[in-house]
Amino acid sequence: MKIGVISDTHIPTAAKELPQEILLALKGVDLIIHAGDLVELSVLEQLKALSVNVKAVYGNMDSAQVKKVLPEKEVFKTGNFKIGLMHGYGHPNNLMDLIPQAFKNDSVDLIIFGHSHQALNERKDNMLYFNPGSPTDKIFAPYNSYGIIEINDKIEARIIRI
Repeated sequence: MKIGVISDTHIPTAAKELPQEILLALKGVDLIIHAGDLVELSVLEQLKALSVNVKAVYGNMDSAQVKKVLPEKEVFKTGNFKIGLMHGYGHPNNLMDLIPQAFKNDSVDLIIFGHSHQALNERKDNMLYFNPGSPTDKIFAPYNSYGIIEINDKIEARIIRI
């Protein structure tokens, strides 16, 4: 299974629309995951036009309309692996302390999150932590990015710089 992962798109404040490179990259994936801060529901609709399988959570900057439709946190199974999805909150430097606590009772293999805009692909204590960064906003990061995760008998994840 090939999963396209984005977060912190902040449409229309950081950009008017998703970058063309993102739309092309997500077109051929089995699942699209957005880790929050879409800001407007139109982003979700655009992703659903690319794939019938879309999972998303709301973030701290999302509109009330987005928060009505999306959960704050989601746990789901893909293949033999359990994935936790949450945007994150609080100071970006504290995310690696806060995020594991949010999933401590969920027995997940992979945690996908956003919020910091800084791409991260790190294994710690038998857990893979994955933040795709932001494809539209470099406020806390040196580059824009998104992620691709491939799940077969193991999880392989990579960050793609734009």
